[in-house]
Amino acid sequence: MWYLKEYDPIQAGSIDGTDTEPHDAAIERATQSQYRPPHHLTTDPHCTVFVGRLSFDTAESALTAHFEKYGEIASVSVIRNQVTGLSQGYGFVSFKLEKDARCAYKKANKSVLDDHVILVDFERSRVMKDWIPRRLGGGFGGKKDSGQLRFGARDRPFKPPASSHVRIPYDQKFSDTWRENHEKTLTSRSKSPSRSHHHSETSKRRRSRSPSLFLTQTL
Repeated sequence: MWYLKEYDPIQAGSIDGTDTEPHDAAIERATQSQYRPPHHLTTDPHCTVFVGRLSFDTAESALTAHFEKYGEIASVSVIRNQVTGLSQGYGFVSFKLEKDARCAYKKANKSVLDDHVILVDFERSRVMKDWIPRRLGGGFGGKKDSGQLRFGARDRPFKPPASSHVRIPYDQKFSDTWRENHEKTLTSRSKSPSRSHHHSETSKRRRSRSPSLFLTQTL
């Protein structure tokens, strides 16, 4: 198995991450979409975890009770339909400290809340590079009957490519380490502003040599 470090809707739509063309209309829409992360939020994205597969009856109080064992909580929200007010089955928990968010990420995933096995992941919308949300055709996970499964995260990692010619970067194997990659980038930029342009150009070259392109080059 392996994982995405930066969001790519075409790769995310592929079970092994090697597609080079969109195979459904939603992926096509995602490739043409521009997503602006929300700027009105006051919570720290690095201290926030996404909680999915919630019961539609789960309220903020239940989320708080379930997660407070991992550390002091700053904010809890269940995302609801703006018209009906009904839960959409997911929410966010923000902690005061990043280490507590990491603890929840490690320990709360696949735990049971209100008879539902929940998914816990780091918040991606304000952190992951090139992120495209589900409503724009991107995201991760999904249900088989929707016909729009997305791969490359802890919920549904990529399967090993069928071709032995595809080379996967070592740091994308076995563990969903995209957050570590993001934090290293921030640290590098803060230490050496003059290297930011060079880093950006290097990142672009790396993205152009995706595993799917390695397949084309080596066959």
